[in-house]
Amino acid sequence: MSLAESFVKTPGWLDYYSGPSKPRFQLPAGAVDAHCHVFGPGDVFPYASQRKYTPCDAPKEALFALRDHLGFEKNVIVQATCHGTDNRALLDALKSSGGRARGVATVSQDVTDTELQAMHAAGVRGTRFNFVRRLADFTPPKVLADLAARIAPLGWHVVVYFEAKDLPELYDFFTQLPTTVVVDHMGRPDVTQPVDGPEFQRFVRLLAEHPNIWTKVSCPERLSQSGPPALDGEQYAYRDVVPFACQLVQSFPDRVLWGTDWPHPNLKSHMPDDGLLVDYIPQIAPTAELQRKLLVDNPNRLYWR
Repeated sequence: MSLAESFVKTPGWLDYYSGPSKPRFQLPAGAVDAHCHVFGPGDVFPYASQRKYTPCDAPKEALFALRDHLGFEKNVIVQATCHGTDNRALLDALKSSGGRARGVATVSQDVTDTELQAMHAAGVRGTRFNFVRRLADFTPPKVLADLAARIAPLGWHVVVYFEAKDLPELYDFFTQLPTTVVVDHMGRPDVTQPVDGPEFQRFVRLLAEHPNIWTKVSCPERLSQSGPPALDGEQYAYRDVVPFACQLVQSFPDRVLWGTDWPHPNLKSHMPDDGLLVDYIPQIAPTAELQRKLLVDNPNRLYWR
């Protein structure tokens, strides 16, 4: 069996949308897609043997073409769980970006200081801790705390990915980390629950009480119960997610980020049109000032300082 043949996609895996529309919303100059990925290609950058899924190939060339098509200036590329702690595909994309990309790596406890310094030189500015058990094996908090302490002198931050139901268990750990902490996708709230209900307000309180904690208001396609985006007069789908994102953007305008999540790993119901995802942004950031903070000021301050 060839190397390429050993990386057969997980059954039912949805490939990314190959013909994204041109957004109607014009992104502000300097806009950053602050959450996206590269996958492989598997015959060049093999997927991890311990991975829990095998994706479609989604190489840097396709990501950069999408960036230009949508109107972004820069990307923040987040290490995908299918590559484990092998960050070669990520680092290759950063080096090929001409300074227009930064990265969030995944590192193990045996990473050396020399390796961390090399990743920093390539454009890595954070490391990701994944607490979604269906995607990654659980790492003891003590190990993660030690890693956070090691990356803090580099000025890196920690990205955390978890589901809302697990926040009570993780709350104290997150608040003790010695770095800026960026939460992926609003902590994956259950949008069938009230926006002012106890679950989401626990997350709001986390940000309100800890000014080092930021959040991405991305991935409505993962959270929505209303289906794929479809033009409906002047309103798009995912409207059930809008109140949650709006509260965060308006309450914490200097600590929010947005990204496409291209190529949208592990989606089961539909594959979104990235152009329509961009057109979702004015629903959650309705003023030019909020749009600039969300898309330009905040990601540049965190990743290009």
